[in-house]
Amino acid sequence: MNLKSIEESQVALAFSSKNYSMWYLDELVNIMDSKTKYGQTVIPTFYDVDPSEVRNKKESFEEAFAKHESNYKDAVD
Repeated sequence: MNLKSIEESQVALAFSSKNYSMWYLDELVNIMDSKTKYGQTVIPTFYDVDPSEVRNKKESFEEAFAKHESNYKDAVD
């Protein structure tokens, strides 16, 4: 999905599963930016994963979030 499609949507589904990629985190950042800028409704959806694993950055999410934060550290500072 491209950024324009995300921005023009009124509702976004944010899927989380144990098998996702860095692309997912990039898309999630875009979705959350659109929520802030445009008041978009975001519906989190969890497949074969406990929401607390994502929230608390456990299991496979811990490494993925660390890599993502490292890749974008300068953009956040």
